[in-house]
Amino acid sequence: MELSTSVLLTIALAPLVGCLLAGFFGRFIGRAGAHTATILGVAIACGLSFYVLYQLTAGGAPVYNQNIYTWFEIGKYSAHVGFLIDRLTAMMMVVVTFVSLLVHIYTIGYMHEDPGYQRFFSYISLFTFSMLMLVMSNNFMQLFFGWEAVGLVSYLLIGFWFKRPTAIFANLKAFVVNRVGDFGFLLGIAGVLYFLGTLDYATAFASADSLVGKTLQITQNTHWDAATVICIFLFIGAMGKSAQVPLHVWLPDSMEGPTPISALIHAATMVTAGIFMVARMSPLFELSETALSFVMIIGATGALFTGLIGIVQNDIKRVVAYSTLSQLGYMTVALGVSAYAGAVFHLMTHAFFKALLFLGAGSVIIAMHHEQDMRYMGGLRKYMPITWITMWVGSLALCGVPFFAGFYSKDAIIEAVGESHRWGSHYAYFCVMAGAFVTALYTFRQMYMTFHGKERFTVVHDHGHGHHVDHIDDHGHHEQGIMHETPHETPWVVTLPLILLAIPSLLVGFFTVEPLLFREWFGSAIHVNEANNVLGELAKEFHGSAAMALHGFFQLPFLLVLTAFAIQTYIYLFNPAVADRIKTTFKPIYNMLNHKYWFDAVYYIVFARGGIALGRALWKGGDTAVIDGVLVDGSANLVDRIAGGVRRLQSGYLYHYAFAMILGLILLLGGYWLVGQ
Repeated sequence: MELSTSVLLTIALAPLVGCLLAGFFGRFIGRAGAHTATILGVAIACGLSFYVLYQLTAGGAPVYNQNIYTWFEIGKYSAHVGFLIDRLTAMMMVVVTFVSLLVHIYTIGYMHEDPGYQRFFSYISLFTFSMLMLVMSNNFMQLFFGWEAVGLVSYLLIGFWFKRPTAIFANLKAFVVNRVGDFGFLLGIAGVLYFLGTLDYATAFASADSLVGKTLQITQNTHWDAATVICIFLFIGAMGKSAQVPLHVWLPDSMEGPTPISALIHAATMVTAGIFMVARMSPLFELSETALSFVMIIGATGALFTGLIGIVQNDIKRVVAYSTLSQLGYMTVALGVSAYAGAVFHLMTHAFFKALLFLGAGSVIIAMHHEQDMRYMGGLRKYMPITWITMWVGSLALCGVPFFAGFYSKDAIIEAVGESHRWGSHYAYFCVMAGAFVTALYTFRQMYMTFHGKERFTVVHDHGHGHHVDHIDDHGHHEQGIMHETPHETPWVVTLPLILLAIPSLLVGFFTVEPLLFREWFGSAIHVNEANNVLGELAKEFHGSAAMALHGFFQLPFLLVLTAFAIQTYIYLFNPAVADRIKTTFKPIYNMLNHKYWFDAVYYIVFARGGIALGRALWKGGDTAVIDGVLVDGSANLVDRIAGGVRRLQSGYLYHYAFAMILGLILLLGGYWLVGQ
């Protein structure tokens, strides 16, 4: 049974219809109408996505690859709106729509007092449509459309509270940084069109081997391998969207947007676009060992060093944000060792537990009356049991504790890197192994500071509105926060998505690890050269999900997690003063992490201030001095002087003209005489 075009169009367009209804008719249909229209649209897309996945797996439907609409045809080049639906696409559709649906439901509770309620629902529904167009595309042009659309909507959502200067700064930062990546991405697409003569995936991948031996002339004596250039440029696009070092700086600042969009950006939409794109382009990346090593080293650096920043964060959302940067690094490392299925598998499991952690953090923020500093929390376990339990599930999945979803995907990546012999794999293996310890450090720290230990807030029963929290000085001395209402569990529209996300965060890895990683479930959607098939080597040692988990209890990654658990338990439950002593002892390291390796400062000085200085220099030295002074004003002055000189010749006296004629005649005769001589 073949997939229906009408079903696929419905999946893509249903969220768009909800977006348009909430956006253009929000004031007429009201809040209830806005969230009903958008939730219904995403629910339809989610249900049909599950249906498509079922048809491709159990239903025996073949891969769908058809063009639906022609954008343009110029000579032999053309661009279309079309869908390529294989198992890779179907899995992404399910993840995107399922997480988006739960975020939509959760938003009812989180944004219920916000004046921009209808606008927010319109934006997040548009976000879902954009991501679906990206993952369902069958050509590079439509991919680029979805790529730019998710960037645009993320700009709107990060700056949703546009009256906050920090939100406007954050969305501009995200927009500018992504333009850098997108420029590289566009050059990569141009390279595909130049060398392969097509924008269609299937045609390009079928002729990918023709790139072997082709070069791009940079200088007269310098030629670069065409496949390497194309793949590196494509990956630069992924570095922007999926926040890889050094284009990662926008992602933590995206926390300025409301929590639901933080979950959607970090878990299922924008940041996963780059990972999906590289996996989709596996036939191209397999042609270049250099490009794959570049991908691996960039990912390994992010996996470890951005995770370290999470250890010193006190904002509950920023801890989860730096966790996302680190986990994206793991996915990128998997791509770099040709374990594309491992990267996409971790993308899926991460989408569930990371959405759970973000929405759980939002639940805490609601209960704490929008306080986000963990230093003013503590002891929330007894007030918020559902949030507490579900966040523990997400945290254990993030740490890679055996039997939880994150264990199967994360440990498989670590083992795949250990199996690889690609240049740079030893450095990558150290980073992903150390990253397991770092992940556990910031995760358990977050859970203890938020839910355990003594309460670091005081409830004052009066008639005040809101709350205030006193300042914490630079030495970390904690003051009591003041609240006017006891924290309590959030409404069901908030807790239900947490429960529904906790279930796959616990179980999805156990039931899917074998087919997705070791039984080539993705089929022709992912191409790996036999010499690079590290997952094939791991499959020889795989004896089932339960055996893998039981074996994991004795492996180094879990022992590192256990060590981190013991350290943080001692510090934050029994001897909190140790944290301050460690910070004081290692002050230089703490400052480096707290300043995020000074990336922002360097970018500000070199690119922002440097760009302004260069602009002023060009303005004064080039525009004012050369263009205005020489070309514009100079040419005008020259014409004026010539005109003034010529004007003197036109005196109006007859004897002046007679004299000029006689002089001219003498010169003419003299010239003839000289020629005759």
